[in-house]
Amino acid sequence: MESENQTGVAEFLLLGLSEDPELQPLLFGLFLSMYLVTVLGNLLIILAVSSDSHLHTPMYFFLSNLSFVDISFTSTIVPKMLVNIQTESKAITYAGCLTQAYFFMAFMCMDNLLLTMMAYDRYVAICHPLHYGVIMNPRLCGLLVLLSLFVSIMNALLHSLMVLSLSFCIDLKIPHFFCELAQILKLACSDTLVNDILVYLVTIFLGGGPLSGIIFSYTQIVSSILRIPSASGKYKAFSTCGSHLLVVSLFYGTCVGVYLSSAASLSSRNRAVASVMYTVVTPMINPFIYSLRNRDVRGALRRFFQPSGVLFTLVIPFTV
Repeated sequence: MESENQTGVAEFLLLGLSEDPELQPLLFGLFLSMYLVTVLGNLLIILAVSSDSHLHTPMYFFLSNLSFVDISFTSTIVPKMLVNIQTESKAITYAGCLTQAYFFMAFMCMDNLLLTMMAYDRYVAICHPLHYGVIMNPRLCGLLVLLSLFVSIMNALLHSLMVLSLSFCIDLKIPHFFCELAQILKLACSDTLVNDILVYLVTIFLGGGPLSGIIFSYTQIVSSILRIPSASGKYKAFSTCGSHLLVVSLFYGTCVGVYLSSAASLSSRNRAVASVMYTVVTPMINPFIYSLRNRDVRGALRRFFQPSGVLFTLVIPFTV
């Protein structure tokens, strides 16, 4: 098969979830609805946290950042998909594809690291409550978010620069609805051994590492909760981390299901359908999980929509 250098690549073709013309209006309406719900739901979480002083704590500081990342994460993928469906075009430019892949990897990594920070916050709150205010101080929380942002940017940049060194074959069809790194590497005509090794190493350190931290945190949390004598005390302690545990289970469960269990058994097109769970569905569900299971968030939203309680600030300070 002939190949050409990456500087000569004009565009990739995103085949999407289905090539059936009759399904395109349905897919457009479905994904547009989910995207709007995702943006609105996560935006309400950010506004609730920023406008209510009762929520200016580390836990909600991380939650508001997670909501912002979820909005950005989905906005990297869905709008281009909707444009392609509406214009009946599958094309995405070479630069556009690499840009989409870059931001997807950056926000994916950021999402992963923020969930780990939230698990650590719950670990300190339940296992070391007397030292919580000292350990989870505003300076540390801010540094943790900045560190996760730096790591996410550098990780995405490293992968993107490695892709720039590849040459691609003429048939540039991606059986997916966005430019996923794994699919891009499959189209390369040059050797991708170094790229593959880098992907595996990053997955181990930035995927397995945070997941191990979350498992350790919740192991300690469960152990501490079981030592609480009263049933009401156990319920109160568990309720403070129940929403986060549910979000973590949903996020990692869908990711592991797509990238590990399903990799050997699903075709590329079916894998793309499965990817909808963690790229679109999970960011859409997160605000409902945190608002429906959290009285503080529900109360903040009620106060926010009261005429005297509407504030138009997006600054999210917090105090411990």
